Amino acid sequence: MELFTIHTQLIQPKSDLVGMILEALDKQELKVSDGDILAIASKAVTIAQGRLAKLESVTPSQKAKEIARKYNLDPNFTEVILREATRVYGGVPKTLLTLKENILGPNAGVDRKNAPIGYVALWPTKPFMTAQKIAKEILARTGKRVGTLIVDSRVTPLRMGTTGLALAVAGFEPVRDCRTDKDLYGKSISITRHALADDLASAAHLIMGESNEQAPAVLIKNAPVKLADKVKPSSVLISAEQCLFAKHMMQKAVRELS
Repeated sequence: MELFTIHTQLIQPKSDLVGMILEALDKQELKVSDGDILAIASKAVTIAQGRLAKLESVTPSQKAKEIARKYNLDPNFTEVILREATRVYGGVPKTLLTLKENILGPNAGVDRKNAPIGYVALWPTKPFMTAQKIAKEILARTGKRVGTLIVDSRVTPLRMGTTGLALAVAGFEPVRDCRTDKDLYGKSISITRHALADDLASAAHLIMGESNEQAPAVLIKNAPVKLADKVKPSSVLISAEQCLFAKHMMQKAVRELS
């Protein structure tokens, strides 16, 4: 497998994101081929969509003020999180534990980092539909069928730092079910499923960086994945009842917040 960082011009609201990426690939003398995976930072998609909130234009609710006081957050920032989140379970200083798009994570995807001054970036609109749309645009412009991956960062319980998250996928199967396989000693595998999309997201996230690298996309060649015409959002999710962490942590968080 090979990964190539794609450096573009600074992306602005209403930018032609696909055009900017293809132009950057051409300048770097890189060619898109059938079966490649194009990983794109969620922030790049967000900004191109204009999914930004101006903090000084936000009026915080009483609930936002109370939560902000408890977790040492800006009330306006907190209000945006409350509007974006499906649920809020609690938090630690500067961060809330939220549920959005059936993903448990920090601040419902609301982020100041790499957003224009005075603004916060939100998650892209309808991420899976957006990933599919990008794949179709690339096919229309290049004639090549590629998989697309919208990459965000996430934190892991009791681990320091961020890794990659496959926020949305198009064009390839994001999870491999290993439950029909045998291990090295011939024993049946009972529960393991391999999160291929999240692994690819982490690989791309590694070379995209987290600050001012201005590398919003990565071209991945020869990825060990199976191409697919349609990918259901549910294929990357697991219910809270089945999740080792969420089943117990979320119940405790709800009690602490109440």
